[in-house]
Amino acid sequence: MQAVQMTAGMDAPHFELPDADMQSFSITSQLGKKNVVLYFYPRDDTPGCTLEATEFSDLDEEFAKYDTIVIGVSRDDCLSHASFRDKHGLSVLLLSDTEARVCKKYGVMYEKEVDGHKKLSIKRSTFVIDKQGKLRHVEYGVQAHGHAQEILNVIKGMK
Repeated sequence: MQAVQMTAGMDAPHFELPDADMQSFSITSQLGKKNVVLYFYPRDDTPGCTLEATEFSDLDEEFAKYDTIVIGVSRDDCLSHASFRDKHGLSVLLLSDTEARVCKKYGVMYEKEVDGHKKLSIKRSTFVIDKQGKLRHVEYGVQAHGHAQEILNVIKGMK
């Protein structure tokens, strides 16, 4: 399965997904208003994903200073997101992509073998989208620890 690879300078694919409270969120609602840090992660409440979500949440006020919202996407359902958010006091917006439609648009799905079976999984990836809806930074296969700070530095460097 060869995924589409997004690159900086491309238009960010549009999408609409439900959040942890089952409210619909559309990426186009941010056009002209906010930069968006869109990060994809494999599963709620696993060590790396919790670390990443917590680090992004801890920097929430810093991102806000730069007109930026942080959105996490996984294939977990809304109820899982709500419990993950509440358990760890997360401030990032968590969106549910149970059918992986948006994951596929952004090219973050890959096949991995688990116990001899091929299984689709999400490659931890981050996209920085500016207020005009353009991809300014694209990173596939990121390490969770320290990643939120790296992305904040990218935002600070944007003109």
